[in-house]
Amino acid sequence: MSARIKVTYATMSADNEELQSAFDRAIDRVTSEWFEVDLPMFIDGKRVTGARKAEKVSPADTSLRLCSFAQGTAADAKAAIAAAKRAFPEWRKVPWQERVALIRQLAERISDNSLELAALMILEVGKSRLEALGEVEETADLFRYYANSMEKNHGFINELGKLNPDDPHERNFSVLRPYGVWAVISPFNFPMALSAAPIAAALLTGNTVVFKGSSETPYTNWKVAELFAEADLPPGVFNALSGPGSTVGQELLDNPDICGWTFTGSYETGMQLYRKAASGVYPRFAIIEMGGRNPVIVSNTADITKAVTGVVRAAFGLSGQKCSACSRVYVQEGVYDAFKAKLIEMTCGLKVGLPTRRDVFMGSVINRAAYENYQRYIALAQRDGTVLVGGRVLTEGPLARGYYVEPAVVEGLAEDHELVKTELFLPILHLARVKTLQEAMDKANNTIYGLTAGFFSEDPAEIEWFFENIEAGTTYVNRAAGATTGAWPGVQAFGGWKGSGSSGKGIGGLYTLALYMHEQSRTIMG
Repeated sequence: MSARIKVTYATMSADNEELQSAFDRAIDRVTSEWFEVDLPMFIDGKRVTGARKAEKVSPADTSLRLCSFAQGTAADAKAAIAAAKRAFPEWRKVPWQERVALIRQLAERISDNSLELAALMILEVGKSRLEALGEVEETADLFRYYANSMEKNHGFINELGKLNPDDPHERNFSVLRPYGVWAVISPFNFPMALSAAPIAAALLTGNTVVFKGSSETPYTNWKVAELFAEADLPPGVFNALSGPGSTVGQELLDNPDICGWTFTGSYETGMQLYRKAASGVYPRFAIIEMGGRNPVIVSNTADITKAVTGVVRAAFGLSGQKCSACSRVYVQEGVYDAFKAKLIEMTCGLKVGLPTRRDVFMGSVINRAAYENYQRYIALAQRDGTVLVGGRVLTEGPLARGYYVEPAVVEGLAEDHELVKTELFLPILHLARVKTLQEAMDKANNTIYGLTAGFFSEDPAEIEWFFENIEAGTTYVNRAAGATTGAWPGVQAFGGWKGSGSSGKGIGGLYTLALYMHEQSRTIMG
């Protein structure tokens, strides 16, 4: 990438001609050279072509056939797990310094190819330029952060104190050791960061990996797999599968040789996996992130422009298809009308269109099912509340070939309504007036989820009160760049409470790598 401008989720714009021109060229290269390929799986050091194939078209333009990809079977999953199990005893012996060096090399490979990888993601997911490039940059930074963390903690080998003062030769150690075969199951919305980063964390800590990404993003999944497949790892250390969740995915849940999981997806599937992890002869470890229904509270003391900007970016970035998206906003009545007017104005000003274009904020939704769900939810909102802005599907010109919808703001829904309680994963925002901050807090916390939350206030006492009372793992105050979104490796740890997560620790934070290992206490008597 010739224009070395750092793009993160907090980047408000990338008004740089060198960067944008380089992006244009990358999109042209991907469109002309990368399309209509057949993608394999990767099992035990070999590329494996499945007997059956499925096709992937772009949700931004369904006339674009991106690739065909292997439809793996339960037998393929069994073979991958068995290969990973065979490879584990030798891989765990590799010095952690060598694994750190490998992950740093792969981070540089990602950065060197960031524009092409982002261009592919734009076409496969419908992300805007900033969102796509931000994800690629985040992935590389997660690799670097994890490598630095392993190094900073000296491989997580620490000498502890002496229990027996009468024996000066006693030595005691805490050693974190890998579990074994680790399954990584990733979603469509962050197909690179939420797959490559947990793969890197698992490998870095000495586990072997079996990876399955979403069937909505087979091409980006393969680019992640290719990164590790070409890293000269011993056969079986890394394996990548594709295919139906009912067969391949089910085997990853059921197989007793899986020692741990990283899963990002729905609450229902995540809880199923968590129960499975506890149902064997002994409990196994599962890092599970299950989404959110993320609130923002706006105080009477808030800076309205800052608050509206943060809410709009968090609610409608990536067409609302983020587990961290702002989906509910509770505004104190003293500023409600001003906030509402500004929210409608700013939402109307968002550019929806082909995500390859420079000025587009919101591209397509991921598939026809999401497109139809949007229409069904809007009909419910019109029946039971008021749609203040948005609510249409967009079919003009080239948008007719994709899945495009307007960002929508809905008012007047009851707090127990389906559109308030359910994670919609679409650009639909629930707006409500409250009298007091306590009322807002009660409503904000009245959910099974606890992933992200935001607050806007200029009163330090109110800010402290918010942090003390909100039931969420990732929280932001007065953040115009994203009221509930935008965690970055080493800057914010990203993780949820309650029904949003299982581990109580975030990714990209101080304690991430430790989740991939269990502790062994070693006492040696001299």
